[in-house]
Amino acid sequence: MNLPIALQALRVNKLRSGLTMLGIIIGVAAVIVMIAVGSGAQARVKEQIAGLGSNLMILWAGSVTTAGVRGGTGTAQTLVEDDAWAVMREISEIQVAAPTQRGSGQIVWGNTNWLAAIVGATPEYFEARDWALVSGRLFEAGEMSSAGKVAIIGQTVARELFGDNDPVDQIIRVRGVPFTVIGLLERKGQSMMGQDQDDIVIMPLSTARNKIFGALQGRIGRVSSIFIKAREGVDMKEAEEKVRDLLRQRHRLSGNTPDDFSLRNLTEILQAQEAASKVMAILLAAVASVSLLVGGIGIMNIMLVSVTERTREIGLRLAVGARGKDILSQFLVEAITLSTIGGVLGILLGGLGTWLVAELAEWPVQLSVLSVILAVGFSAVIGIFFGYYPARKASSMQPIQALRYE
Repeated sequence: MNLPIALQALRVNKLRSGLTMLGIIIGVAAVIVMIAVGSGAQARVKEQIAGLGSNLMILWAGSVTTAGVRGGTGTAQTLVEDDAWAVMREISEIQVAAPTQRGSGQIVWGNTNWLAAIVGATPEYFEARDWALVSGRLFEAGEMSSAGKVAIIGQTVARELFGDNDPVDQIIRVRGVPFTVIGLLERKGQSMMGQDQDDIVIMPLSTARNKIFGALQGRIGRVSSIFIKAREGVDMKEAEEKVRDLLRQRHRLSGNTPDDFSLRNLTEILQAQEAASKVMAILLAAVASVSLLVGGIGIMNIMLVSVTERTREIGLRLAVGARGKDILSQFLVEAITLSTIGGVLGILLGGLGTWLVAELAEWPVQLSVLSVILAVGFSAVIGIFFGYYPARKASSMQPIQALRYE
C-alpha cells in the first residue's frame, strides 16, 4: 500500500525527485567504476606475476669500470653456466636454475621477416618461467650438447612470420642461420616493464654461443643471466641470501668487496606492487563512497522539505485513524524508493563508465557482480539511514498541530 503512495508522491515533483536521485546515481556509478579500475589493476599485477613465473629470482652479470667509466648491469662477463648448476645443486631451497644468453636479431621465413629477442637457454628455463608449449617439443639432450639448430618461438613471432600457418617443423633463418622450429610457446603477455614476452626465439644455449652470438658474448661458458626458481613454501628472502652467499664464494669475493653480479627477487617486487594496487583499489572505493554519502544527505534534505510541505496531509491522515508507524513507513518507503531507483540507474551509468575507461583510456578494468551488489545495497542503506529522521519526524506529529500548520 505504501509503495503506490510513495511513487505518486515522487511523481508529483519529478524534477525535484530526479535531482535528488542524481547524487545516488553518480555515487553508485563512481563506486562501480572505481572498484572496476582498482580490480583491473590488481588483475594486471597478478597476470604479470603469472607471466614471469612464481618464486622467481634473476641473477644478472655485473658491471665493468674502464678508465673511471662505469658500465651498466651485464657489461662484465661475471657469470658462468656452472654458477647455475652450483645454485641448483647446493641450495636445497632452489628448485631449478637456468643459465641464459640474450640478444636480438632478424628472423626470416619465406618473404617475411621480423626483429625479435633471441635467447639461448637450457630446458630448465621453461620450468623456471612456468612456460608451457602450445605445440611441439622441448630441446633434447643431443641438441643441447651438439649445438643443434632448433628453435622454440613465442606467439608474437609466430603471428608476424606465419600468420595462421602452423610454425612447427618450418625452417626459419636467425641472423642468416637456418633453424627448424620445434615448438610454439603459450602466450605470456607483457612483462612488468611493458615488454612483449611473446616476441622471442629460444634456442639451445650452446647453439646461441657458437652459431649466433659468437665472440661478442664472451668466451665459452659465460652467460648473461640465470633464472632461479625457488621451491613452493620456502622463505624467498632466505633463499635469496643463500644464492648471494654462494655466488660470492664462487667468485672469490671477500670482506667489503661489492658483488660482481645483480640479484633481483621479482616475487618481492611484484608482491609489493600487488599490495600497492590493493591499497589503491580501497582508496578509490572510499573516495567514490563519499559521493554516496553526499547523495544520502540530499535525500534527507528533500525528505525534510517533503515532510514540511505535506504537514497538513500528515495531520489529516493521523486524524482519520492512521498510526504513527504508517506515516513512518510511508516516508521510509519514499526514501528507499528514491535511493533504489537511483542505484539501478547508477548501475547502468557505472557499466557505461567502466566500458569508456576500458576503451578510451585503455586501462584494465574488472567489473564484478559483488561491486554492483555492494553499491546498490549501500544505496538502499543510505535511503533507510537518511530517510529515517524525516520519517520519524513526520510520524511523531500531533494531528491538531499538523492540521493547523500553514
